Amino acid sequence: MLATSARAASAIKPKHPEDGRPWWKYAHVWLVFAGPAIVVVAGFVTAYIAMSKPDPVIDPDYYRHGIEINQRLSESQKSLAPAVTGRNHAATPAQDHPTDR
Repeated sequence: MLATSARAASAIKPKHPEDGRPWWKYAHVWLVFAGPAIVVVAGFVTAYIAMSKPDPVIDPDYYRHGIEINQRLSESQKSLAPAVTGRNHAATPAQDHPTDR
C-alpha cells in the first residue's frame, strides 16, 4: 500500500511549470498585500509626525492681538482709500457716474 501511494504521488506532476511553487513566489499575491501594507506604513508615519511635531498652543491673549491686527489693517486700508475709489470709479461705465448737481 505504501509503495503504490508513493508511486501515485510521483506520477502526479504539475501540468504548468509554476503549479508547484509556494504562495509567496507569485507576484499577484504581493500586489494584493502591497495596498494594505502601504496604508499601515503611512499610518505609522502619520502618527510619528503627529507626535513629534505637536501643534503650537494658542496665545492666551489672542483676542487682544486680533483686535490690534484689525486696527493696523484698517489704518492701512484708509491710506489706500483714494486709489481704491479711483479704481472703482474708472471701472464704472460713464452713464452710471454720479452727477455733481
